[in-house]
Amino acid sequence: MKFEPYPYQQYAIDRILAQPEIALFLDMGLGKTVCTLTALAELMHDRFESCRVLVIAPLRVAEHTWPAEIEKWDHLRYLKPALVLGSKKKRLAALAAQADIWIINRENVDWLVKHYGKDWPFDTVVIDELSSFKSTRADRFRALRRVRPYIKRIIGLTGTPAPNGLIDLWPQIYLLDQGQRLGRTVSWYRESFFYPEASDGHIVYKWGLRPGAEAEIHSRLQDLCISMRATDWLDLPERVTVKQTVYLTPAARAVYKQMERDLVLLFEEGAVTAANAAVLTGKLLQIANGAVYNEDRGVQVLHDEKLAALRDLVEEAAGQPVLVFYQYQHDLERIQKSFSHTRTLKTARDIEEWNAGTILLLLAHPASAGHGLNLQAGGHIVVWFGLPWSLELYQQANARLHRQGQAESVIVHHLVAENTIDEDVLKALERKETGQNALLEAVKARIMKGVAA
Repeated sequence: MKFEPYPYQQYAIDRILAQPEIALFLDMGLGKTVCTLTALAELMHDRFESCRVLVIAPLRVAEHTWPAEIEKWDHLRYLKPALVLGSKKKRLAALAAQADIWIINRENVDWLVKHYGKDWPFDTVVIDELSSFKSTRADRFRALRRVRPYIKRIIGLTGTPAPNGLIDLWPQIYLLDQGQRLGRTVSWYRESFFYPEASDGHIVYKWGLRPGAEAEIHSRLQDLCISMRATDWLDLPERVTVKQTVYLTPAARAVYKQMERDLVLLFEEGAVTAANAAVLTGKLLQIANGAVYNEDRGVQVLHDEKLAALRDLVEEAAGQPVLVFYQYQHDLERIQKSFSHTRTLKTARDIEEWNAGTILLLLAHPASAGHGLNLQAGGHIVVWFGLPWSLELYQQANARLHRQGQAESVIVHHLVAENTIDEDVLKALERKETGQNALLEAVKARIMKGVAA
């Protein structure tokens, strides 16, 4: 297929070529992969400014999306990718292969850095889903930080740079500019722009922004980052968001309230405990969904209200395919028992059959369907059986259907148990999205369609 870049895509390509350090905050469907590959091809074979290129990506994206994009476009087919995936033997063979671009999943970054040490060979690195490097404690961040001085050109790609607020930005930006804009340490960044809003002794659970800090952070990033929203550049179908209120039975409500109050709930099958707020949150979300794990990993079923609501939605769909996102294994098992014909998203064949319209009820976990999967041909109805705390997972999962190529209005249903933590999660996602949009707008490319401002 011939690639004829849209003006916004050419703008992104030109910025990659012009800047050795850059972050592209591009929404799903804007073509950030083909833009990056186009720029890389020119850097390697026309300008001779890059020799060995490493792409770091989520496993599914590394395995399928990047090789498929190279194969898809005529001007890229001469590029030779090597997939540094699988067993150690396979990874070593890929590293030794003659290639232009080496592609590795992010879980193996630590191994790769230890393998090469000071002999790091990649002068150009692309981090696909840069926001997955938002934790300073993660091995992948620490490893890449060690070899960052050996990298001459680095490109960060993501549509969700601040999934949990601006506090997430420092590790991502540090990997790009080594501390030039937001400081050389995360401590300096926190002390300069944030204050402890909620803490327990020396442990801070929530950081608040100091007055004027948000505008200052945005200003410091304007030359490093460009942002483009799909709604600005693509004719996307309408997306309709629906909150379906689910009412717990009196018995289930009593169990929920007791868990909230006592943190310990005893069943005949075993004890369910919540040792801290994080565990309690998980327990409450499970109860809202209808079942909960006990200490022996047994499942205590409490109610079927969400299953009944899902059944109503499937019936209302009248034979149209429905994509259901679940959170827990017991959610999956209960849905499978309640519906005679379901398919769980696992393989490429599942994707093909869904897009062919032969699967009417597809079950997927947002973590396994969040990146690089095109499901828009198979349907336009999404149901969230239970919501995640992660804005990134939530947005990426919805974008599997709400993207370019979708022919129908996308309807996103949320099954929300009344007066439960479900409502808190939905509100938190809305607040995070508002804050993130402010960041994206602050660094948005100041361009009209086809014209740089």
